[in-house]
Amino acid sequence: MKIETILTPAELPVLAQRNLRATACVVFDVLRATSTFVTALHHGAQAIIPVSEISEALEIQRSEVRGQRSEAILLGGERNGIRISADGIDFELGNSPRDYTPERVRGKTIVSTTTNGTRALRACARAKTVLAASFLNLTATAEFLRGENEILLVCAGTGDGIADEDVLAAGALAELLVGSSRCDDRTAQRAVPTSAATEVALKNWQAAKPDLLAAISLAKNGMRLLAIPELCDDVAFCAQRDIFPLVAAMSPDGALRRV
Repeated sequence: MKIETILTPAELPVLAQRNLRATACVVFDVLRATSTFVTALHHGAQAIIPVSEISEALEIQRSEVRGQRSEAILLGGERNGIRISADGIDFELGNSPRDYTPERVRGKTIVSTTTNGTRALRACARAKTVLAASFLNLTATAEFLRGENEILLVCAGTGDGIADEDVLAAGALAELLVGSSRCDDRTAQRAVPTSAATEVALKNWQAAKPDLLAAISLAKNGMRLLAIPELCDDVAFCAQRDIFPLVAAMSPDGALRRV
């Protein structure tokens, strides 16, 4: 097993030139897209279709209307953290996992576009395996990856920069994959090669793990959400560990489904 990590979205364009046919990509957008997708699937959503642009989401909805199946489609996502209103259409859902309740999403397909998370997922679409991961389903994701030889951890970031919470989640997953004792076990270190960026994620995680909520609350996205009364509870929700025992994997048709 070899573990590499992309720490910022500035590195995503390189993936277009990279052969990913043997690679399992794991995308993190902890605050909040991948946490939201995992929550939605746990609560019975049939699928999540991540798209990069608002226009793509609207076109999928229009296609479903023409096909007379629009009642099964919900639009979700955000720009600058706020639920999208575009072309006279208000998206039914934003990007808060707490909004994706069983009553709202069970049996539905959700077309979602977010500032960073859905674009990161689309950038990995050519990979052998694409997973959406968060602290909410970390251990289940690690178990699913046990047989993989090449793993790429993708931090969606915030804007064009790093998102500390994504790096922490990447480090936490790397720790699960190589074993919690790897820092003191040189044999384990040699057995599971890790990139320099993965080492950064591991070190950041090991420093933050005694109080994950505090670390996420001090991250740029954490502080931004905490300052918005209707979204502040998302921070604590997304900091929960392993409350959903599921894996969110992208199918060949580009949709995320529970596996």
